[in-house]
Amino acid sequence: MTATLHLAEALIARDSVTPADGGCQDLIAERLKPLGFVCEDLSSGPDSFRVRNLWAILKQNRPQVSASAEYVAPETIVFAGHTDVVPTGPVDQWTSDPFVPTHRGGKLYGRGASDMKTSLAAMVVAVEEFLAATPQPAINIAFLLTSDEEGPAHDGTVKVCEALQARGEKLSWTIVGEPTSVERTGDMIKNGRRGTMSGKLTVKGVQGHIAYPQLAKNPIHLVSPALAELVGVEWDRGNAFFPPTTWQVSNIHGGTGASNVIPGTVVIDFNFRFSTESTPEGLQQRLAAVLDRHGLDYDLAWTIGGRPFITPPGTLVTAVQQAILAETGITTELSTTGGTSDGRFIAQVCPQVIELGPPNATIHKIDEHVAVADIEPLKNIYRRVLDNLHAGAAHNK
Repeated sequence: MTATLHLAEALIARDSVTPADGGCQDLIAERLKPLGFVCEDLSSGPDSFRVRNLWAILKQNRPQVSASAEYVAPETIVFAGHTDVVPTGPVDQWTSDPFVPTHRGGKLYGRGASDMKTSLAAMVVAVEEFLAATPQPAINIAFLLTSDEEGPAHDGTVKVCEALQARGEKLSWTIVGEPTSVERTGDMIKNGRRGTMSGKLTVKGVQGHIAYPQLAKNPIHLVSPALAELVGVEWDRGNAFFPPTTWQVSNIHGGTGASNVIPGTVVIDFNFRFSTESTPEGLQQRLAAVLDRHGLDYDLAWTIGGRPFITPPGTLVTAVQQAILAETGITTELSTTGGTSDGRFIAQVCPQVIELGPPNATIHKIDEHVAVADIEPLKNIYRRVLDNLHAGAAHNK
């Protein structure tokens, strides 16, 4: 059993359904402290929903001097991720206990096996191996972990980023261990994500008897032409990194439950997934203009879940691409598809953020698993990224 597999099993064995951490961060901190990492508990939230956050950093202690003899602060690579997992669902539908790591057919089963405890184990062991070979690296190395990624995400990574920004901590590159691969580890990485913004629209009418529509105003009928128009809007055309912005209705609630009552209101939930070609403010204004043009009486509440971010090809993307190619022979695909991640928070304080992890076919499912054959290559990719970044920093000194 490899060190990575052993640590992955130990993490999976800890029941950490969000917002619980189950002792995962303590276990990781115990591995990092002997390496010289300063580990800081930045837990947040009320006692009833306490979120564990860990910030751990190893700063290289040799002064760096530029060609002009000026001090240059070393750059920092951050390994980021979450120790919480989604609920198991019906335990009796699992082939084996979701919190007992189990091997079958060359696969490691357990909740969090793919999302994302294997990534965390691979990150830790990669750093251990890198520091054993490079005891005085030219870069700082840090870990940013939370137990609030699968939950509301109000007291997790966003709080740590706010704290780091307040103290002036400079981050250069971040790798988030989200399961981004499709068939084989390394075949796809995320170098950005779309923004997400939800709206709750309440359209007002006048309730009445369905046999006397002239005495009522049916809000469902009133809003329908506006909905039809919104469905056909081209919000933007996307760009080289992002597909066009989309608008989708997720829920419509109207009526009293009786078949002979015209409702007084209808509530419509919807969501934008938007590219860097649009802004939240612009989308809000354009949608409101449609509603106003149709003369609707409405209330509208907005929630911005995250703004889009992109990391164009550069130092981090190149280091990751080279590491994947050297380890697996795969020319990785850059992608911005899928849902959101904590990368949206980190991108506000770190200029280069990518996501890289194992295949994601079973995440959040019954019998979640990861192929054992994917585990060591993932660790080796992380290790090679460290080698690449260190070599570049040492060369530039």
